[in-house]
Amino acid sequence: MSNSIPFDRFLDAEGQPCPLPLLKTRLQLKSMAPGEVLLVKASDAGSWRDIPRFVETSPHRLLASQEDGKLYSFWIEKGST
Repeated sequence: MSNSIPFDRFLDAEGQPCPLPLLKTRLQLKSMAPGEVLLVKASDAGSWRDIPRFVETSPHRLLASQEDGKLYSFWIEKGST
């Protein structure tokens, strides 16, 4: 199901250590308009916990997440800030 979610921006954080995937996700979302969707791909295992936790405490919405081996994907809709 997740692979069919359309997205407006893509963040490739594969190979980047913690906390870079989370920090880059936050920066990318700041530059987006409300309603746009960001697809984040990360390989750092901490991202599986950190990114959803960040979204829960923000105005953004986690549309879907997917774990494929050591690759983690997140579809995040930018909320109003």
